[in-house]
Amino acid sequence: MPAGRRLLVLDGVPGRWLPPGWEVVPQGGGGLDRRLAAAFADAARLAPRAPALLVGMDTPQLEAAALAEPLSAARRPGVDAWYGPAADGGFWALGLARPSAELAARLLHGVPMSTPGTGAALLRRLAQARLTVHHLPRLTDVDTMEDAHQVAAEAPGSRFAARLRALDSAPEVAS
Repeated sequence: MPAGRRLLVLDGVPGRWLPPGWEVVPQGGGGLDRRLAAAFADAARLAPRAPALLVGMDTPQLEAAALAEPLSAARRPGVDAWYGPAADGGFWALGLARPSAELAARLLHGVPMSTPGTGAALLRRLAQARLTVHHLPRLTDVDTMEDAHQVAAEAPGSRFAARLRALDSAPEVAS
C-alpha cells in the first residue's frame, strides 16, 4: 500500500522477516495504552503533519485494498481518525490524521486494553475529543487458536492459513 513512511514499533530486534523500506523504532515502556500512545508520538516526531495509522500485528487477513480507499488522499478531507473494530470488542487499527504526543496520550492513556470494552472506551475518547471518525471493516484479531482457524478460513490462500495448516498437520511431540 502506498505510504510516505513505514514505521515498525518493535519490542526486540528485527530479523530477516522485515521487508525493505521499513524504519524500526523501539517500543515504549508501560502498558499497551502507553506503548500505543508512544508509537503515535514517534510517528508525529518522525513525520510531522503526516497522518499515521497504527495496525496490530494480529490481523493477518488484512489486505491493503481494505485500507487504500478509506485512507486515500481523496477520502481524507474531513476525517480526523480511523478506527478498525475487532470482533472481540477491541480494535485492530487506529489512525490519526494529525497525530501528536498530546492527542495520543489523551485518547489512549488509561483505556483498559484487551477487554471486551476496549473498543467502546476508545470510541468514547474519540467522541470526547470531537474527532470525526471513519470506521474501517470489523476484523477478527488472532488471540486464540479458535481465532486463528477462523481467520485462516476467511483468508484460505494466505501465508497465515498455509502456516496454520502445516502446524495442524505436524505430528505431535511427546513431552
